[in-house]
Amino acid sequence: MIRPATVADVPVILDFIEQLAEYERLRHACRATREALAATLFGPRPFAEALIAEEETGPVGFALFFHNYSTFLAQPGIYLEDLFVAPGARGKGHGRALLRALARLAVERGCGRLDWSVLDWNAPAIGFYRSLGAEPQSEWTVFRLEGEALRRCGLEAGERG
Repeated sequence: MIRPATVADVPVILDFIEQLAEYERLRHACRATREALAATLFGPRPFAEALIAEEETGPVGFALFFHNYSTFLAQPGIYLEDLFVAPGARGKGHGRALLRALARLAVERGCGRLDWSVLDWNAPAIGFYRSLGAEPQSEWTVFRLEGEALRRCGLEAGERG
């Protein structure tokens, strides 16, 4: 079963995020806390949403996403930030169900596309995404500003503005 996450799911979401960070060899970069997740997912101005995959025993996976916008399509889109299914629940269709629910939500909301990133070395995920009909966008390079570089860029922009 797939359902929207609630604030009561924050501890489970954090656990899934930490497991995903471990799997992706990025545990050192994971600074999420229960408080930050509660504020940013369920506070007065939610910045993202989550779907929870459940078995009879409880939550087994999640998809965390937010809206973006395509100027070329002049339509909103959905960006899938994280998709994770607990190791013991893999191979049972939960990941596929989460992605299908997210695709259905994108269509219902009038979105033109559903985007996400995958680490180059994650062959199981790449194979899974291809099996759904997803195509890699290899002509694009992802850039990121974070930490001190983000602050410095923002300060320089403020000085000119």
